[in-house]
Amino acid sequence: MFKRLAQSFYTQNTLTVAKQLLGKHIIHQTPLGIRAGIIVETEAYLVHDPACHAYKGITQRNSALFGPVGHAYVYFIYGNHYCFNTVAHDETAVAGGVLIRAIQPTQGIALMAKARKGISGYQISNGPGKLTQALGITRVHNNIDLTTSKELFIADGIYIDPLDIINSPRIGISQARDLPWRFYISSNKWVSYFHKK
Repeated sequence: MFKRLAQSFYTQNTLTVAKQLLGKHIIHQTPLGIRAGIIVETEAYLVHDPACHAYKGITQRNSALFGPVGHAYVYFIYGNHYCFNTVAHDETAVAGGVLIRAIQPTQGIALMAKARKGISGYQISNGPGKLTQALGITRVHNNIDLTTSKELFIADGIYIDPLDIINSPRIGISQARDLPWRFYISSNKWVSYFHKK
C-alpha cells in the first residue's frame, strides 16, 4: 500500500524537495489501471530564478505555482507535450516548483508502452514529456492536490543514498543555465541525460 507524501514534505526549500523526491513513487490511477514509477530525475525552480515560470509574477497559466504546496503544476510546452511539476517551497517563498524529469516504470508498463505508441525500454519515460505521456498526465491534472487525490499522487519509495545523487545544470532552458539545480540518481538507466564533467 502506497503512503502518499504529506503537505509538510512540500513545505521545505525547493532544492531540498527536488533531492528528496528522488526514489519516491508517482502513481496515477487511470481508468485502464495503475501506472506508476520511481522518480529518478528532477529539476528545481525557485521564484527568484529567471528560468522559473513564477519569476515575472502570477498569470492564469502559472497560478498553480502560487497556490498551496503539494499541488500539481502541469503545463503544455513546445506544442507537443506536457510537463509535470510539484509546487514546493518553504514559508519564506511565494512560489516554487520541482519538475519531474524522468521515472523508472514499476507498474502498468504495458499501458505506458501503449500510451507511448509502442515505445518501450528506457525511452518510455526518460524525459519530462515522455513520462507524462506514459503516465497519462495532461492539463486536466493541473492544480490537483497530490496530498489528498486518489487519482494522482506521490508516495514514499526507496531509500537513495545521498552519495548516489548527482547535481548538474538544468536542461533545455535559456536562462540561468549554469545553476546546478538538476538532480538525478547516478547510473540509473532511466535518467534522461548524464552530465559529463
